Amino acid sequence: MHGRRAGFVGLGLMGFPMAANAIRNGWQITGWNRSPGPAMELQKVGGANAVRIEDLRDLPVIVFMLPDLAHIEEAAAGLLGSWEHQPPAPGTIVLVMSSVSPTSVKDFGERVAAVSRGHVQVVDAPVSGGTKGAEEGTLAIMAGGDTAAFRSVEPLLQSMGTTVRHLGPLGAGSLAKACNQLVVGTTTAALAEAAELAERSGLDPAALFEVLAGGLAGSKVLDIVGPRLVSEDYAPTGPAKFMHKDLSFVVEAARASGTAVPMATAGVELYAELKRQGLGDQDLAVVRQTISHLSGRTTETVAEGTVKL
Repeated sequence: MHGRRAGFVGLGLMGFPMAANAIRNGWQITGWNRSPGPAMELQKVGGANAVRIEDLRDLPVIVFMLPDLAHIEEAAAGLLGSWEHQPPAPGTIVLVMSSVSPTSVKDFGERVAAVSRGHVQVVDAPVSGGTKGAEEGTLAIMAGGDTAAFRSVEPLLQSMGTTVRHLGPLGAGSLAKACNQLVVGTTTAALAEAAELAERSGLDPAALFEVLAGGLAGSKVLDIVGPRLVSEDYAPTGPAKFMHKDLSFVVEAARASGTAVPMATAGVELYAELKRQGLGDQDLAVVRQTISHLSGRTTETVAEGTVKL
């Protein structure tokens, strides 16, 4: 990659600290964000500001950190139109770091390559580690794409994370992230159930989690999400509604590969219920509140048997 220059689209809870870490590690970052506040903050830490996403067209790599692929495609429409009219330098990389569908990102990569006459390749590189990992530069980054394309963006990825792995062709990173979310989403739900069951049965959830942390049930999810579940602190570090989207990708990938995923299937419905309860914009730990609401229904209908979500 020529120089250490990159564009960064999406400066939200995750995107801003990721871009800031890249700057601190010697990268020249030009950011774009729908609302101007984060872009102005990026200038304060040494970044530059793009008026339009199309203004990033001649940078060697453009990162997208938006909620889903549909948002990326909408934001990139003008950029792709620009490239269709005049392709950029060969070897340009679009780096999708959002959690997206493994299948859909392959289709997106094909469209980008066709529009740019093969001058632009897509690499998917979703992240895990939450806002804490984004701020500290300790994200785990799972990448998929052409090997040479990955190698060209690897230094940029290493400026934002401590575990960076190339896992296969385009879509492999998103599949790995789906697997990650399967573990995180269902583990968080299980911990929420445990906390609610303990408290309703007269146990102290904090004491329970302290014991669990010392045994086989201990995990990073318990370490990070456990205290929020205990204190019922649902201030968002990342909206819970995205877990429904991510687990849906697990089910989609499972159908394509003929894999049974009963935990993911149950998780999709649980997080759909969370959204129906109007809790989607709160932290993932708010799944405990969802279970509390369901527990109220169970009390009311216990004679009828298991309550369906």
